[in-house]
Amino acid sequence: MAGERFEHHARLMSGLTFVSRITGLGRDVALAAFFGVGPINDAFAFGFQIPNLFRRLFGEGALSAAFLPRYSELRRDDPEVARRYLALVLVLLAGFLWLLVAIGELGLFLAWMNAPEVAYTYGPPLRHGGVPVPIVSVSYARLSYELTMLMLPYMPLVCIVAIGGAALQVHGRFGPMAAAPIILNVAFMIAIIGFSPIFLGKSLSPEWHVRVVAMSVLVSGAIQVAWTAYSLRVARPLFTWRDATVWASVRGTLTQAGPMMLGLGVLQINTAVDGLIASWPTYVGPTIFGFAYPLAEGAMSSITYAQRLYEFPLGVFGISIATAVFPLLAKQNNDVVAFAATIRRALRLSVFIGLPASAGLMLASRESVGALFQRGNFTAEDTERVAWVLIGFAPAIWSYQMGHIFTRAFYARKEAMTPVLVAVAMVILNVCLNLTLIFTPLREAGLAWSTAICSMLQSAILLRILARRVPDSVNREVVGGWMRCAFATAVMTAVTLAVGAFLPESSEWGTLAIHLAIKVTVAAGVYFAAVRFMRMPELGWILRRG
Repeated sequence: MAGERFEHHARLMSGLTFVSRITGLGRDVALAAFFGVGPINDAFAFGFQIPNLFRRLFGEGALSAAFLPRYSELRRDDPEVARRYLALVLVLLAGFLWLLVAIGELGLFLAWMNAPEVAYTYGPPLRHGGVPVPIVSVSYARLSYELTMLMLPYMPLVCIVAIGGAALQVHGRFGPMAAAPIILNVAFMIAIIGFSPIFLGKSLSPEWHVRVVAMSVLVSGAIQVAWTAYSLRVARPLFTWRDATVWASVRGTLTQAGPMMLGLGVLQINTAVDGLIASWPTYVGPTIFGFAYPLAEGAMSSITYAQRLYEFPLGVFGISIATAVFPLLAKQNNDVVAFAATIRRALRLSVFIGLPASAGLMLASRESVGALFQRGNFTAEDTERVAWVLIGFAPAIWSYQMGHIFTRAFYARKEAMTPVLVAVAMVILNVCLNLTLIFTPLREAGLAWSTAICSMLQSAILLRILARRVPDSVNREVVGGWMRCAFATAVMTAVTLAVGAFLPESSEWGTLAIHLAIKVTVAAGVYFAAVRFMRMPELGWILRRG
C-alpha cells in the first residue's frame, strides 16, 4: 500500500524514540528531584533551551528539510555529486555555527559581567540530594548566563548530528539519528545522580551540581558526533572546495532554508518566546517597569516539565511519522496520486494517535506530573503548578503532529513560502496571546494555552490550503477516520472520568502513581476496544497488518 514503506521506518523511529523518551523522562525525574521548581532549574532550563532551539531550526528543522530532498535527488541522479554535496554542507554548517558560538559566547560574557546582582536566599528546608544546604546568597541571573555559555557549544555539535542523520535517512538508515538522544539522556543522568552528594559523600552546592550537568551536555554532543561520523561511512562524503555544481546545490539549499526556518520552527519559536517571558523573574527580577511581574520564580521550570510530558507522545509517534514520511513525499512530488495517498494515511495516523493522547494527558495531568516528578525537592505544590500548565499544552498534541506533516508536505512540493506566511502570523498571534494571558488567573499556563491555540489554528489553515492544492489529499475517507477517532476518544474520556470519580483524592506520590496506572489502563483499553469495534484500519497500519 502507499504508506507501507514510510510506516516501517516510522515504527523503527517510534521504537528508538520511545527508548529515548523513556531515558529523557528519567533525566527529567532526576532534575526535578535534585533541583525542584525554582530559580536554579529555571536558569538551567533556559540555558539548555538555546542550543535546542538552534538544533530544531538549523538541524532537525529548516536546513534538514531543505537538505534532504536535494540530497535525495542528487543521490538518485549523480551519486558522486551527492557525496561532495553532503561533505560541503557539513563543513559550511560547522564553520557557520562555530562562528555563531564565538559571537554568542562574547555576548553572554558581557551580559554576565553586567548582570544585575539580584540576590535570592535559599536554605532549610531546601535539601539537595538528601543533604541540607546552608543559607547563601547568589545571583541567579549570573548563573543563567554561565549555564548558557557552558551549553552553547552543544549547538553546532547537535546540528551536525541532525544533518548527518538526515543524510542517513536517504540511505534508509533511520536508527542512528533516533538513537543519538539516548546518549544525551544517559550523560545527563550520570551527571545528576553520579555527582550527587549522596554518592560523593559530601555536600555539593546546587550551583556546582548544575554546572556539572551543563558540562555533561558537551560531552554527550562530542559522543553523538563520533557516532554519526561512524554511521556516515555508508554515505562516503567527499570534501571538495571547488566544484561549481555542488556549490549551486548548496546555494539552492541555503536559499530554501531561510523561509523554512519559520515554517518548521514555529512551535519551537513559540516555545522560545514562552521561555523568554517565563524567565523574566530569573534574569531580571520580580518587577517590570516598576510593576509586579505576573509570573513568579519557577515559571520556566513549570513550562519545561509540562513540555517534557506532552512531547513524549509527540516525539514517539507524531514527529516519527512526519520524519519517516518526508523522504517518501520528496520522491513522490511529481506523482500527485501517490503523494495524496501518503498524505491521507499520515494525517489519519496523526489523529488516531494524537487525539486520544491529548485527552489522556488532560484526564491524568496531575497524576502524570506527580507520579513522575514528585520526590526530593519537587513538592506536591509543584505538582499542582506543573499540571495546570500541562492542561494548557495537552489539547493540541494532535495538532502539533499534523503541523509537522503539513509543513513537510509543502516543502516536498517546493512551496516553502506557504507555511512560512502562516507561521509568521502564528508567531505574532502567540506573542500577543502570551502577553495577555499571563495577566489572567492562568499565569504561566497562559503561555501553554497560547501555544496550543496557535498550533490548532495553524493546522486548520494549512489543511485548507493543502486540500485545495493537492486534490484528494483530504477526502471523505480521511474525515470519516477522524470522526471515528473522535467518537472513540469521547467514549474513552467518559469512561475514564467515571472511573476517576471513584478514586480518592490524594497528593501522595504512591497514590498518584496507582491512580495514573488505573486511568492509563482504562483509557487505553476503552479506546482500543472502540477502535476494534469500529474496525478502524489505523491500528492494523501501526501493527503492520494493513
